[in-house]
Amino acid sequence: MIHPIDAGEFSELRNSFPVIDVRSPGEFAQGHIPRATNLPLFDDEERHNIGILYKKSGRQAAVLEGLGYVGKKLQDLVKAARRIAPKNIVLIHCWRGGMRSESMAWLLSTAGFKVYLLQGGYKSYRRFIRESWERDCELLVLSGKTGTGKTHIIHRLAEKGQQILDLEGCANHKGSAFGAMGERPQPTNEQFENNLADLWYTLDPQKPIWIEDESRFIGKLNVPEALYQKKQQAITLCIDIPKEERIKHLAKEYASFPVPMLIDAVHKISRRLGGQHEKAAVTALEENNFEAAIDIVLNYYDKTYAFDLELKQTVTYIQCSSADAEDNAQQILTHCIKNNLI
Repeated sequence: MIHPIDAGEFSELRNSFPVIDVRSPGEFAQGHIPRATNLPLFDDEERHNIGILYKKSGRQAAVLEGLGYVGKKLQDLVKAARRIAPKNIVLIHCWRGGMRSESMAWLLSTAGFKVYLLQGGYKSYRRFIRESWERDCELLVLSGKTGTGKTHIIHRLAEKGQQILDLEGCANHKGSAFGAMGERPQPTNEQFENNLADLWYTLDPQKPIWIEDESRFIGKLNVPEALYQKKQQAITLCIDIPKEERIKHLAKEYASFPVPMLIDAVHKISRRLGGQHEKAAVTALEENNFEAAIDIVLNYYDKTYAFDLELKQTVTYIQCSSADAEDNAQQILTHCIKNNLI
C-alpha cells in the first residue's frame, strides 16, 4: 500500500519509521535527510547515462534504459529494504518525487511493504526546512570575545535544562581561522542546513532557545539567512572576561596542536593582522610562547567582535572574572531569572 504525504507529515513520521533515499550516491553525499539510508535505484554512472539518453532521445528511451538497469536489481533492492525496515513500513523519496521513488514504492508495496511516499521529493523537504527558520521563537544569543569559552558555556546551559541550538557542533568548526583544529571535516552547506533544521525541530518555540553568536560564516558554511537575521535582532548577553584570562583559556585549548598547524592558521589572517604582527605571532609560536602569540592574534579578533556587537539591537554585558564555564553559566542564568528572560 502506498500513501503519498507532504513534507510536514514526512518529517513527523520519520521519527517512527526508517527513510529510504533512492537517489544516486553522489546526490546523497551532497545532502540528505538526517538518518536516511541511501538505497539508490541507479548508481552515479547509470544516472548520468540515463540523463544523456533523455536529452538525446527523449523520455521513452530513458525509461527503457532505466528498466534495463533496475531489472537486474529487483530482488537485491527488496532484500536491502527488509534489512532497513524489518517491520515492512518505510518512507521513500527521490529528488522531485518522480519515477525513481514511485518505482521503488511500487516494488516495495508489491513485496508487502506499507510505503509513505514524499510528494515533491527531497526538493520539497528542502523547501520545508527553509521555511522552518521563519517560525516565531524567542532566541537568546550568547556573545563574547574570542576566548571567553562560549561553546563550553552553552553546553553547560544545556546541562542545566536550557534549550540550545549548537551551530558550531553542526558545522564541525569553532568559527575562527583556528576553528577546524580537532574537528571532523565540515559537511556540505546543504547537509549543514539539514542537520541544523533537524535540531531546530526538536526545540520548543514557546521556550527560550540559546544560540551562540556567530558571523554569517562558520568555516566554509553559511548560516541560514533567516536564522542569522533572527539572531541579530534577539536579546544578546555578552560575557566580558579579562583578556589575560581569555589568553590562558585559549593557550590551554590550542597549545596541544602542532605548531606548524597553528602557524598556517595565523597565515590565513595575515592581511588582517598586518605583516609585522603576523611575523611576531609566528616567531612566538616557533618559540612555544603560545600566550604571546595569542595576545597578538586577539587584537584582531577583539576589533572584529566590537564591530559586530555594534550591529546588535539589544546587548547586555555580564562581567565574569574567569573563563570557568560552570560558574559563568550559572551567573548568566541568575541574570536571566532576575530579569525575567527565562
